[in-house]
Amino acid sequence: MATPKFIAPANSFYSELKRRTNAYFEEIGTHPTGNYKLYTKAAVLLSSMVLLYTHLVFFTPPVWLALIECIVMGGVTAAIGFNVMHDGGHGSFSKKKWVNELAGLSLNMLGANIHMWTTKHNIIHHTYTNIDGVDDDLDARPFLRLCENQEHLKIHRYQHYYFWGAYSMLYIYWIFFTDYVKYFTQKVGDIPIKKMSTKEHLSFWGFKVLHFMLFVVLPIYTVGFLPWLIGFLVYGMFTGLVLSIVFQLAHTVEHAHFPMPAQPSNKIEDEWALHQLKTTANFATKNKIVSWLTGGLNFQIEHHLFPRISHVHYPEISKIIKEACAEFGVAYNEFPKTRTAILSHIAHLRQLALQPVLLQR
Repeated sequence: MATPKFIAPANSFYSELKRRTNAYFEEIGTHPTGNYKLYTKAAVLLSSMVLLYTHLVFFTPPVWLALIECIVMGGVTAAIGFNVMHDGGHGSFSKKKWVNELAGLSLNMLGANIHMWTTKHNIIHHTYTNIDGVDDDLDARPFLRLCENQEHLKIHRYQHYYFWGAYSMLYIYWIFFTDYVKYFTQKVGDIPIKKMSTKEHLSFWGFKVLHFMLFVVLPIYTVGFLPWLIGFLVYGMFTGLVLSIVFQLAHTVEHAHFPMPAQPSNKIEDEWALHQLKTTANFATKNKIVSWLTGGLNFQIEHHLFPRISHVHYPEISKIIKEACAEFGVAYNEFPKTRTAILSHIAHLRQLALQPVLLQR
């Protein structure tokens, strides 16, 4: 489908949000990108990844310890994606462009590709959030039905039971399949990817080969095929599960909207900022451990409204946005705990497991 348009009122809600947010940073005299807290966290996560990898590949720990380390390494991989790559990819990790690019390249080291991700995430998902047929994050077909506009298949009757298994395959499927589909078709769904330069082509293949050597060839050489296979599956599946759960809790929960553009105008009825608030939800924002590990992605509303502000500032920014929403009568979707958000996501999947005729409004 053609990319839809949003209404553009003269005095938009987003203009007021930007004015208040800019005033906050001027008042405290701080740049909206990352600070020492983020850089310290990045160092801890990257060092942990190197240490875990080195111990698993070169020191052959006992089976029970190796399995634990594979799970921990999967969590660390997801955390690097949430904290380092994500801020870098949005240009909010640092004031310096080259530092942001370096942080973004951490995704390439972990097997995916920053160029593909930037188109899929920054351009498409952040603009057309929860619009079926455009937002590629909603396309988990044929395994899952994530919004009521999508076709209902018999398998979907059980999706609220088996989704854990589907989510666990995300990372492996991503690095070994979907990246290549995007590369060879030069599209994310139906939307063309910006033409890749020679440098970007070389980066794609160079990092894919490097990752294959580091995470497939070398471990098989040092520990053998079967131990590698079991370890990599445990690692990759836990990574995929963590990545999927965090992203799904932000948009595919109860009360989240999945609007479709009006025809024939192909317009969304809201301005862009209101669309983001209706399609996005926060969770566990009072939990500092969750916030630290997820790179502030539990403050998803703040991230979607201000993706170029580093997540280290979201707790304060959220106060400004909540206050403005209350004044303007705009709903602010938030779950107090991670488990309540997970239960809401399961309830959403269960509702979509019903036949489409039962979901008509």
